[in-house]
Amino acid sequence: MKEYILPFRDLVVNPGLTVPIYIDNPLSVSCIEAASKNGGRIVLVAQHCWGYPANEVDIYKVGTIGEIAQVLRMPDGSLHAIVRTTSAVRLSGIVVENGIFMGDITPIEILDDSEFDQTIALRDKIANNIQSMSTARKLKIDKLRTVIQSYPLPAFVDTVVQMLDIDTDVAINILCATTWREKLIILLEQVNLMAETMKIEDSINRRINQQMEKGRREAILQEKMRAIQVEMGENTEEMDAENLRERIEKSHMSADAKEKALSEWRRMRTLSPMSNEGGLLKAYLDEMLSMPWNKYDKQPIDIQAARAILDSEHSGMDAVKERILEHIAVMKKTGKNSGSILCFVGAPGVGKTSLGKSIAAALGRKYQRISLGGISDEAHFRGHRKTYIGAQTGRIMDALKRSKSNNPVIVLDEIDKMTRDFRGDPESALLEILDPEQNKNFRDHYLEVDFDLSNVLFIATANSLNFSNALKDRMEIIEIPGYSMDEKVRIAREHLIKRAANDTGWAVENITISDDAIRHIIQNYTSEEGVRQLQRELTAILRRELLKNDGNDKPTDFTPNKIDDLLSLQHSAGFSKKIGFGVRL
Repeated sequence: MKEYILPFRDLVVNPGLTVPIYIDNPLSVSCIEAASKNGGRIVLVAQHCWGYPANEVDIYKVGTIGEIAQVLRMPDGSLHAIVRTTSAVRLSGIVVENGIFMGDITPIEILDDSEFDQTIALRDKIANNIQSMSTARKLKIDKLRTVIQSYPLPAFVDTVVQMLDIDTDVAINILCATTWREKLIILLEQVNLMAETMKIEDSINRRINQQMEKGRREAILQEKMRAIQVEMGENTEEMDAENLRERIEKSHMSADAKEKALSEWRRMRTLSPMSNEGGLLKAYLDEMLSMPWNKYDKQPIDIQAARAILDSEHSGMDAVKERILEHIAVMKKTGKNSGSILCFVGAPGVGKTSLGKSIAAALGRKYQRISLGGISDEAHFRGHRKTYIGAQTGRIMDALKRSKSNNPVIVLDEIDKMTRDFRGDPESALLEILDPEQNKNFRDHYLEVDFDLSNVLFIATANSLNFSNALKDRMEIIEIPGYSMDEKVRIAREHLIKRAANDTGWAVENITISDDAIRHIIQNYTSEEGVRQLQRELTAILRRELLKNDGNDKPTDFTPNKIDDLLSLQHSAGFSKKIGFGVRL
């Protein structure tokens, strides 16, 4: 005959106990009522899941059988029951009928060795160990003493399991043990493990407390040392403040900027060094001193050297390079950034941004790039007021600070990608920056002083002319057309193959690729005006060949057929492949 099974969450009941049970789950209530009507026997088991179990895999296959001694029905539908457990059992043939579990049982025979000296010694050892850690874990050791004195060994084992909140799996192992000695050994191992864990926790806590005490002690000693230094006229903070004032006075700031810095320095002196405002003012003065007020690159302009640099780094684009050299020639003659702001407009990959870097190298100046894609806040250019939390300078001042020069080449990349929203119009700030008549007195909101940007060479780039007429009026638009087939082949031969070899670890002398093979890649695997995709495809064939050769760069002739072999897998995986004038996906 199958016995009724009552699942419990995270509770393992040991035999030989009288267990009070409170039940409010309707299925559990039905199980108790059905068991009461059919002999009053019921098996108490632990369950794996959090909610009421749905099938047999949700419950442990070991439990405790007992007899229902009393059932008290409450007005809200819940039950209070008392079950006297008799023995541990193994479950088999479990079935579920209307949510009620039933199964066959096999008793687990337990050898009664509770009166043996070794068993009693194990019990006392467990009790002593629990007593030693009772203070830290706030255990009710008096309850345990009462159990030892007045109740049999099953009550002791169950009390310790519940008191220490032992894991369900371990409690099941204790329940399955066939002697009380085995049960107590498992229990002692868990008690000792908890004791060791507590020692580690205590050690960590002591170390933390010692560090905190050390920090308090050092703070007190520093205060005392500061008081002694004040009495002896050797205040370190005073010395730091004086050094800061000397640095301000010796700096090459403009007169207005120096007056502003000294004013803020005097205000900082009146504040406590521990105050937030004092720290903000110190950070502001450090920012002022880090700006390149009178630092600039003095390398003379050499037009022939500039031409050589442009030719070595960019193939084709003769008209564009001539216009750049004209601009450089005017700068050499006038000694300043005369003329319009250059704006390179062209498709991605035609070399707009790299032209700006080459111009910086040709002039012998520092190079900084500012990406304008997605900028919608005016504060990106003008900075934030220093009263705001986390305030900082704008991106123009930050670029100057990083370059440590007030005449770098700054590339404003993707000027057509700017947006605007409720936080302000960044275009208005950019118009001021690019206007030679206004940028001599550019005022960053964080610095709150004028800074001369007329020495900076600004170069803009855009993919299209989709920006305001006001910006177009500030700049000279230089459209960079897409490369012809021959120009792409020359660029690949002079630059891209070497770059792809460097990226993949190939020796350039091991790469043999004809102009016809390069044309084959351009015609069949790219559809762009620039050369970015061509660079990717060249890198891809080198990667694929490395994979075929187990990572070795053997001398290889990349013929059109070999290129098709190498790129077929990549493009069949979802990359677009251009065939003639069509596109296959």
